[in-house]
Amino acid sequence: MTAETQSPEQVSPEAQEGKKPAIKVEKIVKRYGDFEAVKGIDFEVADGEIFGLLGPNGAGKSTLIRMMTTLIPITSGRALIAGHDVSKEPNAVRNVIGVIPQALTSDMDLTVEENLSIYAKLYSVPRAIREKNIAEVLDAVDLTKWRTAQTKTLSGGMRRRLEIARGLVHNPRIFFLDEPTTGLDPVSRIAVWEMLNNLKKTRNLTMLLTTHYMEEADRLCDRIAIVDHGTLVALGSPVELKQSVPGADVVEVRFNREDDAWQERLRALADVTDVQSQSAGVYRVLTGNGSRTTTELVEMASSLGEQLTSLSVQNTSLDDVFVHYTGRQLRDEQVKAVFQQPRKGDF
Repeated sequence: MTAETQSPEQVSPEAQEGKKPAIKVEKIVKRYGDFEAVKGIDFEVADGEIFGLLGPNGAGKSTLIRMMTTLIPITSGRALIAGHDVSKEPNAVRNVIGVIPQALTSDMDLTVEENLSIYAKLYSVPRAIREKNIAEVLDAVDLTKWRTAQTKTLSGGMRRRLEIARGLVHNPRIFFLDEPTTGLDPVSRIAVWEMLNNLKKTRNLTMLLTTHYMEEADRLCDRIAIVDHGTLVALGSPVELKQSVPGADVVEVRFNREDDAWQERLRALADVTDVQSQSAGVYRVLTGNGSRTTTELVEMASSLGEQLTSLSVQNTSLDDVFVHYTGRQLRDEQVKAVFQQPRKGDF
C-alpha cells in the first residue's frame, strides 16, 4: 500500500467512525527557498492512538514534527492539534501538547521534584494542582521514591522517565516523543515501552513518536507512517504494512565465501521477490514460500559445491517494510534530532 492509494488506513479509526481526530494534517507543505522539504502530506491520528513516524535522515519527518509542534511555520496546508489550527492558535496548541526531545534536558543539579515544579510553573499550573500533578506523574513513571534525589544521581533509564514525567505535569492531551529510548539498555527500553503503554491507557494520551528501533515501532504503535523525500510513502498498522510487502517469508543465508553471482542466482529461485545483500556473503531473501525457497537454495549450493554457514527463515519484519518503501535500512541512517532550534529564515 502506498500513500497515493486511497484507503481507510489513510485516516484514523476515529475519523472512520465520524469522530474528531486528535491530530489532522492536511496537504502540509514546507519550503526553504526553492527546496521543498515536505510535499503535501496528509494523515490523521485518532484520540488515544500511538502513532509512529519513521523515515531516513533528510526524509522530512523532522520538519513535519517541528511544524506540528509550532517550532517553525507552515508554508501551505494546515495542521490541527486537538482541533486547534497550528498556524492560527499556536499558544492553544502548546497548552495541549507535551514534547519530549531526544536529548535529556532536565537540570542535573535540581532534584526530580524541582525539575517538575519549574516546568509546571512555566505552564502556569496553579500550586494546588501542581502538587497533585507532580505526585501523580511521579507515581506513573515509578519515581516517587526519588522525588528528592538530585537528577545527576539517576540512571539513564530513570532520567528518561523523568523527562516523560516532566512532559506530563501540565496534563497534555497529545504527546510528541522523539526517539524515547535512544541510549537505553534493553531492560530499560522495555520498561519504557511498558510505561508508555500504561500511560496511554490510564491517561488517555494520544502519542506521536519517532524511533529508529523497528521492534519499538512494532511493539508500541497502533499505526505507522513512513516518510521519504518529503512524501508519505506508506501508512497502516504494523501488520498491514508487513502484508503489503511482496514475499511473506524472509530467508537469511550466509555463504562461506563471497561471490558476486550469488545475488543473481538467488533472484532466479522460484517465489523469490527480492534479495538484499547484508554484508560479504550474507543475504536476506524475500519469498512467497519460505520452505520451498530454503530447499531450492540448499540444493543449488550443493550442486555448485558451495557451503552454507548459516540459514534461517523468519516472517517479514518492519525492517523489510522500511527497505521496501525507502530502499534503505533505517539503522544505516544517521538520525537527526527532531526538536532542533529553528534556522535563520524560518520565521
